[in-house]
Amino acid sequence: MSWMFLRDLLSGVNKYSTGIGRIWLAVVFIFRLLVYMLAAENVWKDEEKEFECNSRRPGCKNVCFDYFFPISQVRFWALQLIIVSTPSLLVVLYVAYCEGREKKNRKKLYVGPGVMDGGLWYTYFFSIIVKIVFEIGFLVLFYKLYGGFSVPYFMKCELKPCPNTVDCFTSRPTEKTIFILFLVITSCLCIVLNFIELSFLVLRCVAKCCLQQSSKKCRSSVCEYHNFRNVKCGEIGGPPLLQDHNSDS
Repeated sequence: MSWMFLRDLLSGVNKYSTGIGRIWLAVVFIFRLLVYMLAAENVWKDEEKEFECNSRRPGCKNVCFDYFFPISQVRFWALQLIIVSTPSLLVVLYVAYCEGREKKNRKKLYVGPGVMDGGLWYTYFFSIIVKIVFEIGFLVLFYKLYGGFSVPYFMKCELKPCPNTVDCFTSRPTEKTIFILFLVITSCLCIVLNFIELSFLVLRCVAKCCLQQSSKKCRSSVCEYHNFRNVKCGEIGGPPLLQDHNSDS
């Protein structure tokens, strides 16, 4: 499976991300994408062929494997990685839309990389929320499908066409459990980083609004002070000069 598109997508979003967002991208690329490409695919390779049951009844092994593993675990993690990374595409699409409008209108509409304001802020904020929902949803779904985050050594199957209760055995259950726990921990780490980035964006937005309001208050107070001084100067110095001018005439 080629992951070049996902790699290019993540690297393209990197220049529009915050510092915490870059850490999230590094965790996804190093601890999830590379681990999946270099190790996980080999661990789960031919998992159905290595799934054994103590019955030679035709179809028994296939039915039991489909019951205990309705979705291949390694393909499940691949699907999670793709779907969790695609919300970042919203940021790239928004920037491309702004740049297209700039070329069409021939004037600067988009501030540029590193400056997150207006529509880019809302798009980035929404993409983080979607990523959190996907991450939590996939963890809950994985737990429901496989009954936990571990691979059992053997399972008892009573489905037809099995003649009776048969014991089925998985290949390398300890190794698979270690990889599953590693992927779950990295997924939880990504969720924590997303929550931290959300808090950072909200706090920065609130601080920016407070600074703008304080600057407006300072400007209004300075203007009121200058207006007050001008009025007082007019009351004190203006009329005598006017009276002197009338008396001379």
